[in-house]
Amino acid sequence: MWPHSFVEKINRQNWPRLLAAFSAAIVATCPVLAGEQPKSPADGYNIHIVAPHRHEDGAVHGPYHHYCKPIKPEIMQCMIFLSTDPNAELIEIEYFIDQKLVRSNVTLEQWNTHYHDHKVEVASGRVQVLDVSPAKTKEIAEAASKTDGIIFHLWPEGTKVPNGEVMFPTSISHKPVTKLEIEKDAR
Repeated sequence: MWPHSFVEKINRQNWPRLLAAFSAAIVATCPVLAGEQPKSPADGYNIHIVAPHRHEDGAVHGPYHHYCKPIKPEIMQCMIFLSTDPNAELIEIEYFIDQKLVRSNVTLEQWNTHYHDHKVEVASGRVQVLDVSPAKTKEIAEAASKTDGIIFHLWPEGTKVPNGEVMFPTSISHKPVTKLEIEKDAR
């Protein structure tokens, strides 16, 4: 089919170039070999929020660095650290949940013990959205204001490792309520 001299010429002169071309084609079409990582649940925590928290004993701690991402239209989850160090320990987890969803699914006692109103927290001025434009900051703050938050503190202060004790800090501005009301503009 191919002339013998053509095959010999390819074998002798172009073998290194052909091998390099085929190798490059394989690497370029294979995401893992090309250095791309497959998608994972850890992707997308790009919303950076800083805020202090009040622990169950009343002491104020922080500021805490929240790295958040929306996981559903009505829920955003945050990984929370004490610093921006790439090797910082994961100290807390917080969920920002649509007020209507929370307030129609928890008791008044559960809400007063574990939740806080982000509208009140944002209005306090203690929350900062970092690494985005002022317009995006306003958009994030407005969306957060329609949510309630619940924080799970997983790594007790002063311990070398998590010990299984889970605490429920809240925002500094948290005030218990006598009735769970759902604002008409809450979505």
